[in-house]
Amino acid sequence: MNDSSGASAKPAGSALLAGFALLASQLSLNLGAALAKHLFPLIGVEGVASYRVGIAAIIMLAVFRPWRTPLTLAQGVNVAIYGSVIGLMNLLIYRSFSRIPLGIAVAIEVAGPLTVAVLSSRRPRDLLAVALAAVGLYLLLPIHSGVNQLDPVGVAYAAGAAVCWGLYIVFGKRVSVMHGGQSVAWAMLAASVFVVPIGAWYGGSTLLTPSYLAIGLAIALMCSALPYTLEMLSLRRLSQRTFSMFSSAAPALSALAGLVVLGESLSAIQWLAIASMVGASVLTTLS
Repeated sequence: MNDSSGASAKPAGSALLAGFALLASQLSLNLGAALAKHLFPLIGVEGVASYRVGIAAIIMLAVFRPWRTPLTLAQGVNVAIYGSVIGLMNLLIYRSFSRIPLGIAVAIEVAGPLTVAVLSSRRPRDLLAVALAAVGLYLLLPIHSGVNQLDPVGVAYAAGAAVCWGLYIVFGKRVSVMHGGQSVAWAMLAASVFVVPIGAWYGGSTLLTPSYLAIGLAIALMCSALPYTLEMLSLRRLSQRTFSMFSSAAPALSALAGLVVLGESLSAIQWLAIASMVGASVLTTLS
């Protein structure tokens, strides 16, 4: 009796720890994003993205030394795609941040993991979740007149990041069977090969300014090294759909980070849209 009880408690505890790890990941990611937005006028969106990805890659490679465990061809392909998706997602969401508030950008971006979750379910109740998400996205589209109308280009960038986030979950699940830190290190290297040359082209020698590099180090730790490692550990213990639903709470956290750190106030309609997206996530989780 004691043995069976202990066996059942272990998976529950692992899932709970995975959930806390994912929450810590989201908090770190959103605070780092708010910090990153302060650098946009100084070194450009591409420069900040190259800091985030490039410095994180150096840190992850130094800590985990992934070359000690060679990749198979299939693993190499998955890691390359996974890393490229991370790089593109960073560029797109930062471009979106430069044009629209954090919470709104992430509310649109979160449609990616929400779609992954719904597609992996066969329950009719999820249709209501889709409807809630559709309402939220409709309220955020730049087609409504009045206060706080959104930049359509910023919305388009966020939509592109949503596609990348969905692919990130799919390919992240494939590489999560590897050692978490090693897979993230290889992925960040692949992402940096894609992003850093773009950042160097736009930012030039300004990227070598010591004070900017110090902020870039903080951004890399908060937005990439720590959250991606925690998310990889979570992916090993949570199902793809459960991970997607945890991630879908991000719009509320992003909106709060934007409000507290950047003073980005949202209209009542925009808060309603974010609540609708989070509600869709909760409903799918319950089903």
